[in-house]
Amino acid sequence: MNQRQLWVKGLVLVGILALVTLAAMRYTVPLTRLISNADKFGEYLASFGIWGAAVFVLIQAVQVVVAPIPGELTQFAGGFIYGTLPGTVFSILGILAGSVIVFGLGRLFGLPLIKVLIPEKAFTKFGFLLNHPKTELAILILFLIPGSPKDILTYLAGLTPVKPLRFFVASMVARFPGILLSSYIGAHVEEKAYGPVIAASVIALGLFVAGVLMQDRLVALFKHRKTT
Repeated sequence: MNQRQLWVKGLVLVGILALVTLAAMRYTVPLTRLISNADKFGEYLASFGIWGAAVFVLIQAVQVVVAPIPGELTQFAGGFIYGTLPGTVFSILGILAGSVIVFGLGRLFGLPLIKVLIPEKAFTKFGFLLNHPKTELAILILFLIPGSPKDILTYLAGLTPVKPLRFFVASMVARFPGILLSSYIGAHVEEKAYGPVIAASVIALGLFVAGVLMQDRLVALFKHRKTT
């Protein structure tokens, strides 16, 4: 890469960082508040007419790129507004689009961008993935764990040798149960069917707690395997 290309890449990198930072500062809080009120969020999407679902997919993609926006909240809203299956499909499309963007940013701009966009604590914890002999397996297992920081893992995956298509297929398969469950809860809250909501919420909470308890152990195990 010649000096001119390095300058261009550096300027683009600075531009992306500035854009993401400004977007996060300006829109994260108001967008989170909007999504938190599923009725108002539904009215907002309905104002776009036939393009409402496309706007939802776009917001879901933005949620992946701007990680502070809670993904489960958006998935719940998708189920509340569109129903279990359509909400699941729209969430998957948006998350896939956002994952492609995030993965591509990591692969194109490398470590300098990623270390700015993700918290230092998360990088310290999951940075071992960058040169682990079993990167694909480690990422897949971590994606399967409820409560794992999947958007951050997607940023890191772009820095690893994992093949893009295999990563996207594996990550979406791993995400699917959680997306479906969140959409299911949202749909049944809208229907005021609180029995299924309570049952699904108990399952989701149990899986989340189990995931949190397992996450550190699995990370420690993968780190140990790397050094032995």
